Amino acid sequence: MNRNSIRRATTCCLTAAVVLANSSIVSHASVSAGAGDLISAAQETQVENEQETKRDNTVTAGVTDIFANSLAPRQEAINTSVENVQNETPVVKTEYDDIAIAQVDNYVNVRSTPGEEGEVLGKLYNNSACTVLGTEGDWYKIHSGNVEGYIKAEFLVLGNAELAKSVGHRVADVTTDTLNVRADSSTEAELLGQVPQGEELSVVEEKDGWVKVAIEEGDGWVSSDYVECSTHYVVAESKEEEEARLKKEEEERKAAEAAAARKASQSSGSSSSSSSSSSSGGGRSYNPPSGGSGQAVADYACQFVGNPYVYGGTSLTNGADCSGFVMSVYAAFGVGLPHSSSAMQGVGYGVSTDAMQPGDIICYSGHVGIYIGGNTIVHASTEATGIKYTSPANYRTILAVRRIF
Repeated sequence: MNRNSIRRATTCCLTAAVVLANSSIVSHASVSAGAGDLISAAQETQVENEQETKRDNTVTAGVTDIFANSLAPRQEAINTSVENVQNETPVVKTEYDDIAIAQVDNYVNVRSTPGEEGEVLGKLYNNSACTVLGTEGDWYKIHSGNVEGYIKAEFLVLGNAELAKSVGHRVADVTTDTLNVRADSSTEAELLGQVPQGEELSVVEEKDGWVKVAIEEGDGWVSSDYVECSTHYVVAESKEEEEARLKKEEEERKAAEAAAARKASQSSGSSSSSSSSSSSGGGRSYNPPSGGSGQAVADYACQFVGNPYVYGGTSLTNGADCSGFVMSVYAAFGVGLPHSSSAMQGVGYGVSTDAMQPGDIICYSGHVGIYIGGNTIVHASTEATGIKYTSPANYRTILAVRRIF
């Protein structure tokens, strides 16, 4: 072999070596092949590798595009959701969100189905409350009292906290034997008055473990440890409840008329010489009850003005508290009443404030008196004032007016 042949062979082998070094699939090429064959095999292998790599890259790019395109909307939604969560102010649900208040002239019917053809299950009166359970068209499904049914949405105002607060009555039920009501929210504050267990007081304000309530002596503070607070609403009356109420009221009216007739008969048959009753320590004498009307009750009660107020007392002469006074006055007419101003809100039958008559029982927060006419009540007020007259009768918020006769 001459020098030029050796040079050419060496160059070809070096070239093949470079190609082999850059190839990953050359095992099929024979090392013993000639330089020309070796170069040819290496070039073919290089082309195949480049094509394979191109195909792999194309497939990979295609798959990546498919996944990227399918995930893009989801990722966008996730990003938007995260952004919204970061930007939104947390919404705090209140107790009034699901409360709806009836705004009607008198009442609206609660029906069994969302339509005028539905059976009437009960009545929701104006300013009464219900809980909205759902919506069907332009009807609300509601629950109120013992009634669950449907009311057309136009007759209800939903989620209005101010309206709900204005028609609701926040109360504090006394859970201790004797509740001390103080002039300020401190156990060191002056004692304003006392209230027995079982009474229900109107809440004026609540703060830091203390509740401001209304009593006859004025608004005062009590520890929240000794009361249970809740909001009372007027609720729907079912068809059955309405029928039972009307029946009860009619029976009570008849019973009151019969009792009045008996008292009138007994009074007319008695002699005037036996008409004086026991006197108080001050030498005062009192006429016994005469007749059986509301006016007779009022006249009898007025005799005891000036006598003392005694917490827990029931004596018309030696001292009574507010409910003890009313209870003892009516006891003289053969009517038994509870020794509780709150419980008296359920005796007899209710009348409106513009229809009050002498003898009616007027109920306030933690207090009660007897209406005597002329926009005036007689009541055992406080230890400082004793039994006295007060006018106007609505000097405090009237919670109920109950009629016995």
